[in-house]
Formats: sequence, structure tokens, C-alpha cells
Amino acid sequence: MLVEQSILTHRFPNGLTLLVEPMEWLESAAFALLLPAGCAHDPLDRWGLGSMTCEMVQRGCGERDSRQFVNDLENLGVDHSASVSNAHTSFGGAMPHEQLYEALTIHADLVRRPHLPADQFEDAQQVCLQEVYALEDDLAQRMMQELRRRRYGDPYGRSSQGSEESVSAITLEDVQQHFAQYYQPQNAILSVAGKVDWDRLREHVEQLFGDWPPQTLGQITTTPGAGPRCHIPHESSQTHLGIAYPSVPYSHPDYYQARGAVGVLSDGMSSRLFTEVREKRGLVYTVSASCHSLRHTGSVLCYAGTTTDRAQETLDVIIAELERLTQGIEAGELSRLKARIKSSLIFQQESSPSRAGTMAADWYHLGRVKTLEEVSTAIDALTVESINYYLAQHPPRDYTIVTLGEQELNTAYGVS
Repeated sequence: MLVEQSILTHRFPNGLTLLVEPMEWLESAAFALLLPAGCAHDPLDRWGLGSMTCEMVQRGCGERDSRQFVNDLENLGVDHSASVSNAHTSFGGAMPHEQLYEALTIHADLVRRPHLPADQFEDAQQVCLQEVYALEDDLAQRMMQELRRRRYGDPYGRSSQGSEESVSAITLEDVQQHFAQYYQPQNAILSVAGKVDWDRLREHVEQLFGDWPPQTLGQITTTPGAGPRCHIPHESSQTHLGIAYPSVPYSHPDYYQARGAVGVLSDGMSSRLFTEVREKRGLVYTVSASCHSLRHTGSVLCYAGTTTDRAQETLDVIIAELERLTQGIEAGELSRLKARIKSSLIFQQESSPSRAGTMAADWYHLGRVKTLEEVSTAIDALTVESINYYLAQHPPRDYTIVTLGEQELNTAYGVS
């Protein structure tokens, strides 16, 4: 049973949007602060600059040095997070509700008054380089990074980590300039969910951020992907497979039709990919497909991990399952999918961090926030006929395929 929701919004004159969902039955509160400082703005020869800046701003802010910043959050019981995506640099926290206001005060110092200490620059750079090296060692992520790059092109297909060469080239001045331009309120989103008082919170946020001056965002130059097929040679007994094909973005009216189709393909142990590829044939140790959305376009991204000798058969079977999807789904499959999604919605209404993150994402993609009841209604409205009609109009095709492993595979599906 979904509870009745109230979503409150306020846009400040400097461009910051505050979103609040009071959840009075909880004893927690959580926030997500999204700044327009994503890695899409990184200069190509300084790719990773957004991540480097995110690391540096956490090394002391306001009256706190790096150690005190961490201690103060821990003393408040704040579960703190920071990340960089293509579109945003994000900071978040979950805590006992009475600590929310002090946690936001600390984060106002973080995004407005960081020290960016020169004597810690090399340490921060080494942290970012270690993330680059870790990505190189994570073969599945390395393959998926290349898949997104080829599907979306640059900069929308980038990961945030950068490369060894580009991160090594970043200077403290680069970080200072990036911070000055992109850590700003224009198009920023602060989303809060949990046991909160709307009037008190709005006044507090205005005191913290109301006089934060906006800046002009830089223009993004795009280039297309390098081509739909790629093999990355790597001496290994394992092969990693990635398949992407066009889909509708989250903002599209047919998004839940697409979500339903992909759910039949890959949600749960009764899904087609799990059943056909893993259980019946034993080809993989993991296989999945999911909807992935940028603001202006979407994709379905598929992944499978298998052994070298079974890689070609695995790829063939997955492509066959994608093609079979165009023949339509069945009532039993849709019924199981609806039950799983409804269960996840119930769990979400018990989680303040989940709601804070979802609301911020909704606002970025849609310019509004969907209630859980609205999502539930959209899921209830899905029918076998509606999803099958969607699949007839949007069949899996125009595949981008990336493989990583010892042997190059035949990937000429749909290629004349």
C-alpha cells in the first residue's frame, strides 16, 4: 500500500531548485545536492577534472580542515557520499532527521568555500589515478565504458575517471577554474526527503545558498561514437560482452513500455536472459540488460560474462533473445514483472536516501517529480498489447557490440 505523498518545490532567484518530500513516519532524513559540474564539461586533455575537483573540495572547507570535515560528519551520524556523473557532481547524506540542518551547513561550506589546499593536490591526484588504474583492472567496467563511448560518442559516453595521461596533466589552477565556473546554483538541485519541516528547511536553505551567485555554463561540443563494433584484446580465460541498442529516454511518454519490455528480458530469476542464457545452457556466470537514459536519448545496455570457449555461443544466444523479444511478451511474464516493480516501490517509500535521489533525477530529466502513486499507476496501465505494440515500433536493432577477451568474435549481426 503506497502512502499519500506531498512534493514541495521552491526555485530560488539564483537558479537553485529545492525539492522536499516530508516522510513523517521516518526518523531519518536524506539529501542529494546535484551541481552542473559533470564530466561532460571536462576538457578532453583534462578528462577527469570533475572527479579531481570533487576530491579536492572534500579536503577542508569553511573553518574545517580535511580531518575535521570528516569528523564533523561522522559525529552527526551522516552517511556521506560524493560522485561525478556525466551531467553532475553530486553530494549526498543520510542521517537522523534532527542532524539535517547542520549537515546542510557543512555542505554549503563544501560547495561554496572549499580550501582546495595546494599541499594536498598531489595526494588527491594520486587518489584519482588509483581510480583510473582500478578501472583498467576491472575488465567488465572497462568493456562497458567502451560500449557507452561508442553508443553515445563524446562527451556523453564518457566515464568520470579520465585516463592516466589526462589526470596527470591536471593542475591546481585547472581545479580552481573548474570549481569557479561549475560549482554554482544555476541548474543545481537540492532534494530532501524524510522527517523534515518545510518552512524551517526552506528558510535554512535560503540562508545557506540564497546569496550564491550564478555563473554562465560553458557550451558542450559533441562528436559521434567511433563505430558500432569493437574488440579489446586481453589475455584471459574470461570474455566480457556488451550490447547496446537505441531506446527511448526517461522523459519519453513510452518509457514505461520500454521498461516493461526490458524487465521481461532481465528482471529477476524468471526473466528470459537469466533463464535461457544462464539456467538452460549454463553459458554465463552473469547476464543482464537495463534501460539507460541520458536527458536527450536512451539505450538498452546488455552485459554478459562468460568463458572464452563459450563466448561466441553466448553472444549468439543473447542476440537471438533480443530478436525473439519482437515476437511479443506473454501475460505471465508481465504479471511477474509488475509484482517486482510494485515491491521495489514499497521499499522505496521506506527509504529517505532513495527518495531524495529519485526526486533529483526526476527533476533533472522531467522538470517535475513523479509520485510513487503516479509510477504505480503507469505500471498498472501496462498491458501485453501495449508493450507488444511498443516493441513492434521500437524493435532491438542497430546494435553496438563490444567484446573484451582473448578471441575476437563474429559480431556481424544485421550487417549487410
